[in-house]
Amino acid sequence: MDIIVATKNKGKIKEIKKILGDHNVISQGEAGINIDVEETGTTFAENAMLKAESIAEKVTCAVIADDSGIEVDALNGAPGIYSARYCGEDATDEDRVDKLLDEIKDADTRGAQFNCAIALVMPDGEKHIFSGIVRGTLDFEPKGENGFGYDPIFIPDGYDKTFGELDSSIKDEISHRARALKALAEFINK
Repeated sequence: MDIIVATKNKGKIKEIKKILGDHNVISQGEAGINIDVEETGTTFAENAMLKAESIAEKVTCAVIADDSGIEVDALNGAPGIYSARYCGEDATDEDRVDKLLDEIKDADTRGAQFNCAIALVMPDGEKHIFSGIVRGTLDFEPKGENGFGYDPIFIPDGYDKTFGELDSSIKDEISHRARALKALAEFINK
């Protein structure tokens, strides 16, 4: 099946291609689609569907879009859907990590979770949402070179290393995006 991924995030595209390797996965850039969709939804699922629907209007194959982020217990779930825009549009991953660590430096708890929603729009217009969550804690400083975003400070439950330190094969098994993508793959492989 041909699947266009509605994202320009190279880290996400790499993860998605690994997990959906049985299908012809194409980034929106590879498909020649250069649009930015305003994320006006109030949930990960709403934002993912907005992106998928916008791309689906321009193509005749399946489209998936992901919206994901980190939800920090001490910040009442923030930054949540604003994870990528946490420090403004031009901030780097390092800027966002630094801001988050600064905001929780005196917190009593360091619990957090990564949350992911993946929207699928089929060529016939059929729509589905697949979700994945992974719980963990936030480290006190960034560690590791793997992954992207908040990976260098997130230690998944059951592990003693951050996603930035863990081998990508482990992250591809246990991450929020992996869990949502596995549910998606199960659906499209039926």
